[in-house]
Amino acid sequence: MGLNLSSRSILIGVKEYLLMTFGMFCYAFGWLECVLPAGGMGGGAAGLATVINAILPASMTSILTIGTLVFIINVILLILGVLIVGWKFGIKTLFCIFTMSIMFNLVELYLPHGIMTKMFAEVAAGDLLLVVLGAASCGLGIAVSFMQGGSTGGTDIVAMIINRFRTVSYGRVLLMTDCGILISSLFLTTTINVAGVETVIEPLSSLAFARMVYGFIMIAVIGYTVDLVQSGNQQSNQIIIFCKDYEGMADMILTKAHRGATLIDAMGWYTKEPSKAVMVVCRKRDTSTILKLIREQDPKAFLTVGSVMGVYGQGFDALNKA
Repeated sequence: MGLNLSSRSILIGVKEYLLMTFGMFCYAFGWLECVLPAGGMGGGAAGLATVINAILPASMTSILTIGTLVFIINVILLILGVLIVGWKFGIKTLFCIFTMSIMFNLVELYLPHGIMTKMFAEVAAGDLLLVVLGAASCGLGIAVSFMQGGSTGGTDIVAMIINRFRTVSYGRVLLMTDCGILISSLFLTTTINVAGVETVIEPLSSLAFARMVYGFIMIAVIGYTVDLVQSGNQQSNQIIIFCKDYEGMADMILTKAHRGATLIDAMGWYTKEPSKAVMVVCRKRDTSTILKLIREQDPKAFLTVGSVMGVYGQGFDALNKA
């Protein structure tokens, strides 16, 4: 029986890492085959890598590709994160960071360029459709990784560093960093190739402003896609667990899920026996991991999962003073 459990655990682990690899491929494909050929721009480590790649001399871009730059940026952020907030990065986050860089280089080197632009070449709003499609592909990749317990690094690490000194919500950090990257793209000179026609985007030109607007559209579509794939549009979930060994469940959540838990007095009306319910509030991207741990702890546990409009306090968003 132990062998069966071990084999099952191995299969689950292999599936999770395969799904994270697929997610990183979707992210790289959407960025390189859809967003950039359409003259679009986005945020995060990939957006910053694109800006740096555009600034570099032509002789260096073949060495410092976008994938390589994404890796360098994430490694620098990881080092800063370890020095400032300590080692709080799981092996799955490291795996996603490495895999993302590899996928960027593989897509750039081995996939035919312009395969998506040809599909929309005769469509009047082809560029906009490409950006939306690319953003949806990126959002799918991020969501799949989140659901397996992984993270793409980048802004997540920046948020952890900033929260070491000041409580700022993840969404606000994401907005600030992405806005800075998009605004900086206004001053870039880049060349895009759409259906075999090369177009130069000059700094502060109408095409440059269009690229910035595309970037904001991409951010919105990515956020919506991530929420949609994870079955909801809220940032946090509230899980209430009813089980016999509520103390063991609460200890497991504290030690394995690294989340706080609250015991609430309850009574089953059928048995008329007093008991306690375990309540957990977590980020939506952590929900699937916590549900797996609950199932392992007590397969017969009864639980409910609900979306929470806002969560304020330690570990979550700051409650601003009126």
